[in-house]
Amino acid sequence: MPRSAATAEASRARPEWTRARRIVVKIGSALLAERETGALKRDWLASLVEDVAELVRGGREVVLVSSGSIALGRHKLGLPKGPLELEQSQAAAAVGQISLAHAYQELAAQSGLTVAQILLTLGDTEQRQRYLNARHTIETLLELKAIPVVNENDTVATAEIKYGDNDRLSARVAGMVSADCLVLLSDVDGLYTAPPAEDANARHIPLVTEITDEIEAMAGDAGTELSKGGMKTKIEAGRIATAAGTHMVITTGKVLHPLRAISEGSKVTWFLAKQDPVTAKKRWISGQLEPRGTVYVDAGADKALAAGKSLLVAGVKRVDGAFERGDAVVIRTLEGRELGRGLSEYARADAERILGRKSSEIADILGFEGGPELIHRNDMALTRK
Repeated sequence: MPRSAATAEASRARPEWTRARRIVVKIGSALLAERETGALKRDWLASLVEDVAELVRGGREVVLVSSGSIALGRHKLGLPKGPLELEQSQAAAAVGQISLAHAYQELAAQSGLTVAQILLTLGDTEQRQRYLNARHTIETLLELKAIPVVNENDTVATAEIKYGDNDRLSARVAGMVSADCLVLLSDVDGLYTAPPAEDANARHIPLVTEITDEIEAMAGDAGTELSKGGMKTKIEAGRIATAAGTHMVITTGKVLHPLRAISEGSKVTWFLAKQDPVTAKKRWISGQLEPRGTVYVDAGADKALAAGKSLLVAGVKRVDGAFERGDAVVIRTLEGRELGRGLSEYARADAERILGRKSSEIADILGFEGGPELIHRNDMALTRK
């Protein structure tokens, strides 16, 4: 497409896409693996990676949530079609994950990108200490201009600790990293009033501002045998993402360059969040988490917090409670006035050892390299400006 035509087409994209700085993209097994043979759709994946490279060159940050390890692994192991036993699924994932990671690495290198593999289980986004660990890893990779490729750790996960599908996993990851936009690449180009394969009169829904009972009723059940996700799980992902302040878009992945197509105004369904990720996160911290302790800060820290700074250990004079890393704590002045709440970067036992100390002393005291912040400003909700 000529540059002038591409520019004109791009103007049709919604502002939720053009303004998004941090984007999470979910890729399903049915898009990555051939249905009959289970072989990798290499040309399609190459086009997607080229799209990611274009976004990165434009100043965006991209996280990929990729299925495909079981689908690729079962093909290499010669496992039969149909449902697999748990042990077979885990074995297929162990084999397929190597092939999938290698494909991403090779294709990314051709576009001048570095990729990193991250394997998660349900507990990594539900237990706050592991949540912080996973988030810090992803954000550090993004700062270093690497592309995190996230997948559920199917080699060890069982039914009790699984997300069950990567739609919901991608929504959790989007909330974890405060993404502006979540893209669900699907086998259809959005939400319809009824499953379009079953109802010729089904109408496309381009915009959803609220997930109502009527919207949920439009969702069908699971998709192909390669994919456990259907429109129902995508609606659930939309509920998770928008609650975290992340806009979500469902679009077809059955074309080459599916992300470029969004920029060019392709048919999609947008699910709009009512607040931005920062506001949603602060509301979650301030109103939905039970504080496990209290930290008392000096006047200098009080002033720094009012200026939008993080809470450094140097400004904390006392701690109370039994909190672990990732737990919510109340921030108070030495006189007892509440300043806000936040997620602690240290457990109480470690925090007490480094209170009032300089950041250069932390590693020698604790025996490991920790940051200077007791509470990062991104993990804090103040009760006043």
